[in-house]
Amino acid sequence: MKINQASDCRWDLLCLGEVMLRLDPGAGRIHTARKFDVWEGGGEYNVARGLRRCFGCRTGIITALADNPVGHLIEDLMLEGGVDLSLVHWSAFDGVGRATRNGLNFTERGYGPRAAVGCSDRGHTAVSQLTATDFDWAAIFGQSGARWLHSGGIFCALSDSTPEVAKRAFEAAKAHGVIVSYDLNYRDSLWRATGGQPKAREVNRELMRYVDVLFGNEEDFSAALGFDIEGTDSSYSELDTGSFRRMIRNVVETFPNIKGVATTLRTAKSATVNGWGAIGYYQGEFVEVAQRDTEIFDRVGGGDSFASGFIFGMLEERGLEWALRCGVAHGALAMSTPGDTSMASRSEVERLMKGGSARILR
Repeated sequence: MKINQASDCRWDLLCLGEVMLRLDPGAGRIHTARKFDVWEGGGEYNVARGLRRCFGCRTGIITALADNPVGHLIEDLMLEGGVDLSLVHWSAFDGVGRATRNGLNFTERGYGPRAAVGCSDRGHTAVSQLTATDFDWAAIFGQSGARWLHSGGIFCALSDSTPEVAKRAFEAAKAHGVIVSYDLNYRDSLWRATGGQPKAREVNRELMRYVDVLFGNEEDFSAALGFDIEGTDSSYSELDTGSFRRMIRNVVETFPNIKGVATTLRTAKSATVNGWGAIGYYQGEFVEVAQRDTEIFDRVGGGDSFASGFIFGMLEERGLEWALRCGVAHGALAMSTPGDTSMASRSEVERLMKGGSARILR
């Protein structure tokens, strides 16, 4: 891929998506909690924040928030993350949220045999009401400039208008040589009321013709695109990576504009121990990072941190294997801390890539 020069661009990466307020009951349960910690998070935003905080890239978020104290709390959390907020669209608040509001995401971590649980409260959010004309795409990608644009299936599931917003953004990005990546990120809860898997496949297939790099897991490729892996029961414990490679080839043959595919490989042995690895494809070459047992503190955002590590490797032109190992290491470290977003440093990522242990550093 030919990536725009950093010196010609204001941003290394822009992301397009919703940022919610996560309410975290810590070691407890949502339905019995008496207090919550708060974090910001969102499938697309987490990638931008990881690239900014861990890898020092210049990143920004294209999103919308309701102009009220909750929206400004999310803003304050994002300011701490260092992501450029100049493209945040602020929507007028009506006093109670009948017309527009900010998304809430209640998430408990799980432990041992008890799986993590998420409960979203994100109807009628400001970002779901965005239209394709709310942003000056020519100014964003033509005058300011970006090297990479990242969005995905979560944003496009939010409303009837968000796929058109993504399409217009992708068209403008492609017109100015910007690399476009897309994370399928299928969420049954988001598509359930608007057509389920058939609708998700219709929307995602329409957008695939703009995509250079595709992220997703086994379930995403099936539910969100309609590509199934032969000879498996669709569980990671039965995953045959040879069949996975054949499926990826089917994807890139169907959408020949897609130059790279990267996906995590996860076996959930318990909520606190997962097999964690990845497989990647780039212009005819496959690389696999074998699964290793990884202890999980908070699994939410691990895939997003994998994506940001992978994108960093591609922006740095370090090659497929390095990018994939960077993504695996960054995702593993992100799951060792609370919240959706990465708290890792680049030196920690590179140390883990080299096989460094968890021995104390003094």
